[in-house]
Amino acid sequence: MAREHASVHTASTVGGETDTEPRNGQTRKGTLFVISGPSGVGKTSLCHCIMTMVPNVKESISCTTRAPRPGEQDGREYFFVSSEIFDHYVATGAFLEWALVHEQRYGTLRSQVDEGTAAGYDMLLTIDVQGAENLRAAQVEARYIFILPPSWATLEARLQQRGSEDEHVRMRRLMVARQELRQYTEYDYAITNDQLDTATEALRAIILAERQRIGRVVPALVDC
Repeated sequence: MAREHASVHTASTVGGETDTEPRNGQTRKGTLFVISGPSGVGKTSLCHCIMTMVPNVKESISCTTRAPRPGEQDGREYFFVSSEIFDHYVATGAFLEWALVHEQRYGTLRSQVDEGTAAGYDMLLTIDVQGAENLRAAQVEARYIFILPPSWATLEARLQQRGSEDEHVRMRRLMVARQELRQYTEYDYAITNDQLDTATEALRAIILAERQRIGRVVPALVDC
């Protein structure tokens, strides 16, 4: 199955922070960061940027039944699977959640999230709003981050610039986006993606702050 061939993106050393095992006697369980928002807000670009800035971060690759867009690779953006394979994953409980979005199915692989966080990595999961809602309903422990466009006109322009979908699909995405944007108050954080570098820095600050939360780190001196 494609799941065994997941490409894992890990951040390099940046700004003095190194991608190392937990040190100074501290053991930290990783956090799942759910990055969600309507189509066209730049979720994928934002996550790719953060991977170059923050160490000990991995990306959770989801499965989808849709066809790859130009430039996409199997195992990088998604695992592009047949309906039969997707059905098998559903039947065997391989997904944390799955959803039907724009007439295609998307699913979050349980193994990627569980294994990554258990090893101390923070996992980034880029997911549609319906998928994030399913995770919250299932009480999956995570930090939920909603990505907003700077304006409705900007969102329309971004979807138009994709050029990979016909007008009917684009209009359907915009109709769904109007409903999805109303849900941002249900999230832990919201980031407006106007300038990519500014939005990336905001996401970086959230990740680093969450790493210092009580309960995420267990000091070795606590029993002394």
